[in-house]
Amino acid sequence: MVATVVSITADFHSQVYAEEDGTGKLVYVIPIENEVERGLEAFIKRTTSEAAEANADHIIFEINTPGGRVDAAENIGEILQDLEIETTSFITVKALSAGSYIALNTDNIYMKPQTSMGASGVITSDGNAADKKAQSAWVASMRGAAISKERDPLYAEAMANASLDVPEYGAPEGEFLTLDATNAMEVGYANGIVNHRTELLSQLSLTQAEVVENETTVAEGIARFLTNPIVVPILLSLASVGLIVELYSPGFGIPGSIGLSSLVLYFYGHIVAGLAGYESIVLLVLGIVLIIIEIFAPGGILGFIGIGAIVGSLFTSSNDPGHMAMSIAIAIIASIIVAVILFKTIGLEKGAFRHIILRDRTTTEQGYVSTVNRLELLGKEGVTLTPLRPSGAAEFDNERVDVVSESGFIDVNSTVKIVKVEGARHVVRKI
Repeated sequence: MVATVVSITADFHSQVYAEEDGTGKLVYVIPIENEVERGLEAFIKRTTSEAAEANADHIIFEINTPGGRVDAAENIGEILQDLEIETTSFITVKALSAGSYIALNTDNIYMKPQTSMGASGVITSDGNAADKKAQSAWVASMRGAAISKERDPLYAEAMANASLDVPEYGAPEGEFLTLDATNAMEVGYANGIVNHRTELLSQLSLTQAEVVENETTVAEGIARFLTNPIVVPILLSLASVGLIVELYSPGFGIPGSIGLSSLVLYFYGHIVAGLAGYESIVLLVLGIVLIIIEIFAPGGILGFIGIGAIVGSLFTSSNDPGHMAMSIAIAIIASIIVAVILFKTIGLEKGAFRHIILRDRTTTEQGYVSTVNRLELLGKEGVTLTPLRPSGAAEFDNERVDVVSESGFIDVNSTVKIVKVEGARHVVRKI
């Protein structure tokens, strides 16, 4: 009986100890760094799915981001809300704008000293404040994220709504709220302040847990770079300018390769990020084929359809029509500038244009003569074969010649003299 009690007590203490130090538990550490965009969303989706499949007990998101796309942040927030695994945000430097929204969607928030979170106002791609509709929706999302994890929504709203007055935390009316680690503790947003991951694991009773660190793959890293809102218009501009220059170049060379590579990189990044589907690729290939046909069999219709198909493929591969329209506009402007410069310096005598521009001329040097000036007839006398009213025919040295009267009517069998020769026009005067 005593032995049994001792055994039960020992098992109980062993279980309690395991719960306190995390022995036997699995922790996934997922970094959220740089700008928040659709490439990051794809990375979060993959790594959280792997954590769920591995039956992880905890996921730690190490956050250092200045923010980014609202749509990507909202999609990431939805992924986090659907997780049945406990989640913790560990802010290592800053979680601003979209980064603060992501942190608010996790169960716990820990911060290093001198870190910050907040400043979540919605800014458009041109640096201006978004319209009231977009701002209102974003404020509601921020409040909803705070409420879902039982945090005071006032401070989440103040992070995105500058009209609120929170002077005690350095955000009077007209300023977005940004919380440092100490203030975040005071308002109940941060669960603790830690110096490093080891201390964080201790706070979470996971010091002996197995830690799996996740990193972006090479493909994901490239995709995150290629889907960056700043990189997209650059790629499209390189693609359009490269193809324009190639039209002025003989054969297919470096400009065309750069243009084609830029287009391939654009779609590669968006495919890896999960933005572009097969319909985008089909439209792209169809557009390119139609434009090639148009170059060698000009008519106009196929070219316009091809351009429309390529533009359609760009829009279907992007979930932000406004930014895509701006990127395409930048690429078109760059192409027009380059095309004007090349036209003035090179003309249309080289490259693909030589196949669609008629350059052959019927010159005298090549043996082509439109009319023959019969200057040897000047001064000759002859007899009219027909009445001249004022044109008709006359005979000169047994040769029939078409003539025109200098003035008035001349009857048949009248003697005339050629007084002027103008190409095929022979002017006669009655003698």
